[in-house]
Amino acid sequence: MLSRDALVVVADGKKAVLFRNTAKFRIELEEVERIGPTNLQDESQGRQPDDTPPRDEDEATFAKQLTERLNLMVLQNKVQELVIIADPNTLGVMRKNYHKMLEQKVVKEVAKTLTAASADEIARALA
Repeated sequence: MLSRDALVVVADGKKAVLFRNTAKFRIELEEVERIGPTNLQDESQGRQPDDTPPRDEDEATFAKQLTERLNLMVLQNKVQELVIIADPNTLGVMRKNYHKMLEQKVVKEVAKTLTAASADEIARALA
């Protein structure tokens, strides 16, 4: 069971949608923010090795920058419980950049692309 106010992050290599669980005894997600690469560019300049294709580099950079933002949210006590849903590649990059405090907040990871899904479809995927 997901706690009330848990943060659910749904991401791929190009965008992320953040939801909060608003229900006490079930999953009812409310969108709180949409994040694209331009929202994160100033926060980090992390890069992949030079032999990485540009598209892969952009996606990996986005995943790293998103994780750095989540790390900061956790360190600022803005997240008590965290679910991360991301395509397998993005999830792999994110895992490499988890702060140990963020690792402790993650209650579930789902390796699936659901950025185009509705809040109800995402809630069903978590049930």
